[in-house]
Amino acid sequence: MKEKILEKAADMFLNYGFKSVTMDDLAQEMAISKKTIYSHFKNKTELVNEITSSLFCSVSEGIDAICALEKNPIEELYEIKKFVLLHLKGDKTSPQYQLQKYYPKIHDSIKQKHFEVMNECVIVNIKRGLEMGIYRENLNIDFISRIYFSGVTSIKDLNLFPSKTFSPAKLMNEYLEYHLRGIVTPKGRKILNTIINSNQD
Repeated sequence: MKEKILEKAADMFLNYGFKSVTMDDLAQEMAISKKTIYSHFKNKTELVNEITSSLFCSVSEGIDAICALEKNPIEELYEIKKFVLLHLKGDKTSPQYQLQKYYPKIHDSIKQKHFEVMNECVIVNIKRGLEMGIYRENLNIDFISRIYFSGVTSIKDLNLFPSKTFSPAKLMNEYLEYHLRGIVTPKGRKILNTIINSNQD
């Protein structure tokens, strides 16, 4: 039952937000009593914590699986972006915003783990791109990996990028292109343009 509660709660939280969905909503949706939920989770904060940890692990495993394929580094970043948007229902802005606002400790903990995983992934990606001659030779790898993470984090800020003006999926596409155009060689630019053109078909 605990796994079923986690699965349903994760789906509802990602669709409607961590604050918007109450324990009553969850119980009603699952046709169980709140007492049943509380027999597995002492409070909503514990439930949110377990869900965010579980989501983080599954996303990290998915990213690892994509990286293990050793695709072209530019294509790899697009595959990771596509996977993350799909897995975290990337067209929604409220879950991220509500997690940060109402569960700041959980948000900060996940953000730190996110940085560690993403930083390592981007560093490996850049090194492979350099070896293949599709990223510029004079890159400061540590700076690029950190500024990339900073940008990915910033575009989720609703004050900077209100959802009425910017859709999360389009933001991710535009930011990824912005990032890559700054680091590719002419050889890499051809690959990038091919991917962008194929995505528009």
